[in-house]
Amino acid sequence: MTPRRNTRPRWTPHTTRTLLAAALLGGGGAQAQTTLTGPGDSSLTLGLWLRTSYVIEETERPDGRRAHDSGVTMDSVRLLSSAKFTRRLGATLTFERPPSADMQLLDAILQFEAADGVNLWLGRLVPPTDRSNMAGNQFANVWGYPRVSLYPNAFTGRDDGVLLWGNLLGDRLLYGIGAFEGKNRGRGLSNDSNDPLFAARVAWSFLDPEPGYYGTSTYYGQKEVFTLGAAWLSQKNGVGLAGARGDYRAWNIDALFEHRLPGAGVVTVEGAWYDYDTDGVADVAPADPLCARVGNCGGAVPATAFLLTAAYLIPARTGIGQLQPYVRLQRFEPDAGARVDQRDAGVNYVISGHNARITAVYSSIDTDGARRLDRVVLGLQLLY
Repeated sequence: MTPRRNTRPRWTPHTTRTLLAAALLGGGGAQAQTTLTGPGDSSLTLGLWLRTSYVIEETERPDGRRAHDSGVTMDSVRLLSSAKFTRRLGATLTFERPPSADMQLLDAILQFEAADGVNLWLGRLVPPTDRSNMAGNQFANVWGYPRVSLYPNAFTGRDDGVLLWGNLLGDRLLYGIGAFEGKNRGRGLSNDSNDPLFAARVAWSFLDPEPGYYGTSTYYGQKEVFTLGAAWLSQKNGVGLAGARGDYRAWNIDALFEHRLPGAGVVTVEGAWYDYDTDGVADVAPADPLCARVGNCGGAVPATAFLLTAAYLIPARTGIGQLQPYVRLQRFEPDAGARVDQRDAGVNYVISGHNARITAVYSSIDTDGARRLDRVVLGLQLLY
């Protein structure tokens, strides 16, 4: 599990895992990666992450009849590498194979630690947004990524840009601010002038600090946590077409609370609130032909949304692991259109923190109470 660290980031296997994580994605202690040491302070760390699931779905068709589908999916195959060249200079390169697609570039980051608490990153990376995006699927309590976290991205929550971030005041304060390529860059689209997307995040840990850039949704009782965070994003001309364009703005607040009950397990509660604004302009649809050659295009919807997750890690071991039942509620309410509610109830079988766990979860998704999708997922996650 994650040890407490000093304010200055240290290039250890834990640090590398933090740099590579992406829902993100830090915190849970993926310590098994292989590190090759070189001369001086240089080293190379390699990792492999796997997620696979068996899914059973039942959907309601427009005629009122129910349709069934099931199958096995390789949700993610991720190859990770992180190099340290000097004490303050490093790089991260990560590839991922999503379902039904070829291996793609995920992270490509040049990392420079200018001073204690001052880190400069350049390349493709996770912008400073909400805890869900900065923890990713691998370090969340619930198997599926929350539908209410809808920040623009080029691929799996990433974008190309520059980021300044750090931990200050005994690692209790996390700050991050960056400029990124953003949405709708292309001829005929709203951002043909290439205006950047600006993103910023601050978070304060009232109890145990959470050092590092990325996040997690649980420490499985290794920390006492109460952290509040907030993010803000803005892009001029980030919505619509060249002839009908508007500015994109979004913000959220989020919180994580985790407490060890004496002799009675670990309680974890996570919540977030979102507000998305498109300046009164309807964004282009991602399927529009103008978006065909643009990696981060369309789909922004003016809306408010929230999520609330509660989990309980049972202290007694069952076989080689511990059971962690959980529930999650989500609501996405657009300014115009159908409201979507999702309810998840499941249990994690935690074998080795985030490194090895099995999940069973039932999800019910309602669209304005008129259409419903029921899903059962059995998932396996292995991180090395």
